[in-house]
Amino acid sequence: MAFDESLALRVRNLISPYGKDILEKRMFGGLTFLYKGKISVGIVKDELVVRYIESEHPDLLLNPNVRPMDFTKKPMKEFVYVGQDAFSNDSELFEWIKMGIAHAESKS
Repeated sequence: MAFDESLALRVRNLISPYGKDILEKRMFGGLTFLYKGKISVGIVKDELVVRYIESEHPDLLLNPNVRPMDFTKKPMKEFVYVGQDAFSNDSELFEWIKMGIAHAESKS
């Protein structure tokens, strides 16, 4: 399972305020962060995987750095891959993390 270790460290640092509600698990050929048992964000190779609420972000796929998560050859509902250009700094990365956390919270 390959994933960008430096990106994983960045995510760990930014997601740490959520404390014990975060669990790391190897999934999708990479590393996934679960919030209260629900998938929020992850890393596959050098891309971020983000779970999002489609109704709150209807234009998300118009972003040139975002594409459907289709590792099974079929797009997965409310999952996207996000390219590195969309999270070049920690502020941008934290926005993606918050999007994933919001999705997890919506499923609780």
